[in-house]
Amino acid sequence: QATYFCLMDSLRKFFCCKMADQCVTCVVVGCGQRGFGYSLFACDYPERMKVVAAADPKPSRIDVMKSTHDLSDDQLFDDWRGLIKLGKIADFAMIATQDRSHKEPAIEFAKLGYHILLEKPMAVTREDCKEILDAATSAGVMLCICHVLRYAPHNRLLKKLVEDGRIGRLVNIQHTEPIGFYHFAHSYVRGNWRREDESSCALLAKSCHDVDLIRWWMDKKCSKVSSFGSLSEFHPARKPEGATERCLDCPHQNTCAYSAKRIYIRYGCFRNVLTDGDQFASIAEKLKTTNYGKCVWQSDNDVVDNQVVNFEFEDGSTASFSMIAFTEKLCQRETTFYGTKGQLRCFDDSKVVLFDFEKLSQEEIQCERPPSNTRLQGHGGADFFLMDAFIKAVAKNDPSYISSGADAFASHNLVFDAEQSRHEGRIIIPDAE
Repeated sequence: QATYFCLMDSLRKFFCCKMADQCVTCVVVGCGQRGFGYSLFACDYPERMKVVAAADPKPSRIDVMKSTHDLSDDQLFDDWRGLIKLGKIADFAMIATQDRSHKEPAIEFAKLGYHILLEKPMAVTREDCKEILDAATSAGVMLCICHVLRYAPHNRLLKKLVEDGRIGRLVNIQHTEPIGFYHFAHSYVRGNWRREDESSCALLAKSCHDVDLIRWWMDKKCSKVSSFGSLSEFHPARKPEGATERCLDCPHQNTCAYSAKRIYIRYGCFRNVLTDGDQFASIAEKLKTTNYGKCVWQSDNDVVDNQVVNFEFEDGSTASFSMIAFTEKLCQRETTFYGTKGQLRCFDDSKVVLFDFEKLSQEEIQCERPPSNTRLQGHGGADFFLMDAFIKAVAKNDPSYISSGADAFASHNLVFDAEQSRHEGRIIIPDAE
């Protein structure tokens, strides 16, 4: 009898999902932090989205997906190529593999008719990005890149205030991403994004959606790009005297700002990354045997730790973006718009401050917040608003809810232009969009 009721409950959930006007199905390819995080939309809103299969090479991640989304063994795969052999079994594919592994699954799932939700960056070369876009266009499917910052309420409010003429003509944007000193050490000195040949440049991996924001806010053709940046700190020449190769052996382990012992053991940051879902894993043992326990001045990293990108647009307006590792704030962007009749400041995701030159008055405008019951609170709620928009687009077969793949490709091109400028030491004239 218990088995009967369990079966009936499963059937009820399945048919309710299929019958609901806005319920769409998805497969998840890459079940790490981003893929799993986005998939939680199905848990918060089961009437709108259902996960029907998942693929990831790490058993611990597959186990989490199995329990979270009530998946059976025949719905779980250690390689997306096994999943794709089933043909088209869902409305869209959520692809959140490592940066260099985006192209192949994105193209193959698009060919089968899946709409594609692809974690940023699209890919790590201009040519691969174009191939993904062409595949989606040829297949007639929607391609949405997870440039989540476009969907953040405070960023949308900034754009609306400009469009409403509240600061006159927009002349300049100053935009900064403070990565956070310990976050940079974790991800870009010790972690998966520390080397260009294994991942991509830091500007593409970390800040391609900031470049996308600037292009979207300005809403006009960019005519010139220049960039400067370097790996200024995290290399052997900067190593403190007496520092050892591993933090747990180092005389500075209790005082160094970047000590793995302080970051992972004392403060508990990023522990889930080190253990990767294994509740019995020893953090100390991981620091003895993996790259996460290495001295930040003695790792094999090569991505920049500070970079500026300058843009000039066709009407003479300008923008400047700074990406910096050495900050107290953790990825909390700081943005100022300078217009002919006013100024906008947004230094957190709760409000925008407008100063009106004509009235000599200041106004604080509060931003929309994501629903309190959703687990997708990342990026100031942008994770929720991205998923909400994409699910609407698929359910209604209406791409107007999301930014297009072609739009994302144009923004990626500016990132590649910026990197070309940094490497070649010259101003780059972008191709026509």
